[in-house]
Amino acid sequence: MIPPDHAMISRLLRPRSVAVIGASDKPGALGAAVLGNLDRSGFAGAVHPINPNRETIGTRACLPSVEALPEGVDVAVLAIPRAAVVDTVRGLAARKAGAAVIFSAGFAEDGAEGAAEQMEIARIAAEAGMVIEGPNCLGMVNHVDGVPLTFVETQIVAPAGRRAIGVVSQSGAMAAVLCTTLLARDLALSYSISTGNEAASGVEDYVDWLIDEPNTHAIAMIVEQFRNPKRFLAAAIRARTAGKQIILLHPGKSGAARESAATHTGAMAGDYRLMRAKVERVGVIFAETLEELGDITEIVVRCNPLVLPEVAVLGESGAFKALSLDLAEQLGLPLAVLGDADSPALRAALPPFVPVSNPLDITAQGLSQPEIYTNTLRALLDDGRVGGIVAGIIQGDPVTSRIKVPAILAALEGREATKPLIFAGLDEGAAIPSGHVAELRAKGVPWFPSSERALRAMARIGQLARRDLADRTPTSIPVAGLAEQAGVVPEYRAKQVLAPLGVPFPVGRFAASFAEAVAAADAVGYPVAMKAQAAALGHKSDAGGVILNLVSAAAVREAWARLHANVAAHDETIVLDGVLIEAMGRPGVEMIVGARNDPEWGAVVLAGFGGVSAEILQDVCLFTPDLGEEAIVDGLMGLRQAPLLCGFRGAPALDVAALAGIIRRVSAILLSEPRIAELDLNPVILYPRGEGVVALDALMLLAKNGASGPVG
Repeated sequence: MIPPDHAMISRLLRPRSVAVIGASDKPGALGAAVLGNLDRSGFAGAVHPINPNRETIGTRACLPSVEALPEGVDVAVLAIPRAAVVDTVRGLAARKAGAAVIFSAGFAEDGAEGAAEQMEIARIAAEAGMVIEGPNCLGMVNHVDGVPLTFVETQIVAPAGRRAIGVVSQSGAMAAVLCTTLLARDLALSYSISTGNEAASGVEDYVDWLIDEPNTHAIAMIVEQFRNPKRFLAAAIRARTAGKQIILLHPGKSGAARESAATHTGAMAGDYRLMRAKVERVGVIFAETLEELGDITEIVVRCNPLVLPEVAVLGESGAFKALSLDLAEQLGLPLAVLGDADSPALRAALPPFVPVSNPLDITAQGLSQPEIYTNTLRALLDDGRVGGIVAGIIQGDPVTSRIKVPAILAALEGREATKPLIFAGLDEGAAIPSGHVAELRAKGVPWFPSSERALRAMARIGQLARRDLADRTPTSIPVAGLAEQAGVVPEYRAKQVLAPLGVPFPVGRFAASFAEAVAAADAVGYPVAMKAQAAALGHKSDAGGVILNLVSAAAVREAWARLHANVAAHDETIVLDGVLIEAMGRPGVEMIVGARNDPEWGAVVLAGFGGVSAEILQDVCLFTPDLGEEAIVDGLMGLRQAPLLCGFRGAPALDVAALAGIIRRVSAILLSEPRIAELDLNPVILYPRGEGVVALDALMLLAKNGASGPVG
């Protein structure tokens, strides 16, 4: 489907004429709600109610059918049963309508018949050059021009020059909830768009349009499935270039990963993980909950950007200081390192008995000396080591608040807060005067009802500040030796392809007969390992297809017979190509490096702790193939078992740089050969620093020619 262009989207989102099909004045009717919204908002364009059973609705003449519409109406709202939708869309196309908003449900989400009708709607729209919002959607609200095309009773609040948020959500209900939340915080909205089933337009189209919309400064999204990942990634890059932050809530991470019969990587790099790696790479901030989505969006819109991830926490309690330290560690939120010796302005702002630290506990002294709030905050605002500030304040009662809040606001007198400053009330429900909250917000200081929420939101934003978003795509590596076939490539053939490309493996030889196996063992040097080889044998150890520490020709003879018997007992239909004889290596830490070329999202590389624990613990992370080695090392250090990489309990630090190098090498291979659908190196043995890595096993899955997806 050709995506709608900006002019087509504009006819939907900024219409000059609207038809309401199924118009009514009956309370509770969807068509009545739409007309009521248009009237309350003062919509100045032409409105055409359509109802074959009414001559008038209110003061407006009612048309009997779509066929009676004038040509070229910008948008038609369909507040009618599903059974009439397809014919109505067909009629709108004949009248050259620009767009349709379809509230009706029961299409692709309700079985084969509904899916077929939805496809027909998409076909009609494509032929006619129409934009379809929905079906199964809540419509849209344009706060800039005052156009509410929704059946939810809506109060238009114009941005009036304020930084405004565009909301794009597949869920109409959650879009309405989010908009209520944001408006209650006195934040401005530009547009709220519910995309529903996305028959002929999707979230990607609306995000792309909002990037060029001058009243929109950030985009908050609720998406359960990206139907056009490539377009969304391109739009997100455009948004980043335009300085418009996207914040995303994506339900579904708890669902089962996409199964793969071939590799560990295919199973572990499931849909959500892969999507998140790709989307975070282009600068999107993820929210974990609906509450977080509102919190992060408020900070992004109300405050200046968090340039440094290191945060300072100001409080009035030793217990709060300890709680903040615990939460920061849990969240991975870096705290700026501040002390008496290196913070002269902060030291001067504090009483002698209060040490400089972060979190900073100013004690209750601020009640008798309110200037402590002013001076400490000024010092933190001016400190180049601090990216943002969370002030955890005990609000108490109106009298207490009237002492503290003006002193906090005084820190901003005559200056702009060049970094986020968050007021976090510790005592939710305290009687803080509402005017104080408004004053804080007017100064660009969000007011949060809890410090936990403030710290969590700052941690999510700080994760973006720590990302290296530069494209460091590795140089292409020509891949030779892949036969014109699809499916699983057995280990020995995978290693024949990968070894010349710089992937390190043990010394080894393939043997198709017992005599060749003995000769291979003699050439490699004892002790050796014997591994069964067949495309149908993806996981050899499960079938008894790996025998280790063979020290003589006699041991090779016995192992040959035992290995074949094991595989036959496991699956008598498997015919082995032969065996791989390899030198036994010295022990090290087992890791896994894998890669997957997803048909929708493109290439991704997985790395982490391997062996059997790879499947059980899944202590792995995903890397996009354009990351540099420094970013890869940073990702590896985020693994749960990362202390093992750094030298745990006297063990030597490991060669993490060599592991990052092999990840870069695998990235280049996957980008160079899109037919490689999946690649698994497991285990990869990691040795002490300077001693490198070696991959003990390799498994490759090839797609059919022309069947692979994007590789970026």
